[in-house]
Amino acid sequence: MNNIEISQIATLPTKYGTFKIQVFKENDKEHLAIFTDNVSDEPVVRIHSECLTGDAIGSIKCDCGEQLDYALKTIAKEGGMIIYHRQEGRNIGLLNKVNAYALQDTGLDTVAANHQLGFKADERTYEIVEYILNHFGMTKIRLLTNNPNKIENLKNIEVVERLPIVIVSNPHNAKYLHIKKEKMGHLL
Repeated sequence: MNNIEISQIATLPTKYGTFKIQVFKENDKEHLAIFTDNVSDEPVVRIHSECLTGDAIGSIKCDCGEQLDYALKTIAKEGGMIIYHRQEGRNIGLLNKVNAYALQDTGLDTVAANHQLGFKADERTYEIVEYILNHFGMTKIRLLTNNPNKIENLKNIEVVERLPIVIVSNPHNAKYLHIKKEKMGHLL
């Protein structure tokens, strides 16, 4: 990959514990590597796709904020890394994500709403993820995910184990989670 700008490593104290943080700037997107000092040969890794509404605002329309919370707790305890993948709304951007939300308010599911806006169900790419893992010398990982697409897209990284994230649904995200399972193949 060309033109990746990499920040220094800084300490990041959080309510979960103390992490290290480093930014990988790819064009206009700044992806984060959030990691512990105790990274094993087969570390726990979470590729967490950005979700401003769930991660920062606490939306319960999705399970993203709860997945991030679970990942931070797990990695603080076991060691490893979270790659905060800056591809909002499955890489359709925040504006289009909110437009998709509006279509969901009319009865469309998350996949149908993306299609209505002219997008695939999932527009994310994972080259930067492999770049970050390679930067840290990670070739074998235990991936914290329910999304088989993330495993399939890591071409040069061996996923030795998939660790599920179990989140209890609520009335606002039950349909969303059902669609993720039925139409997108998530392992829920």
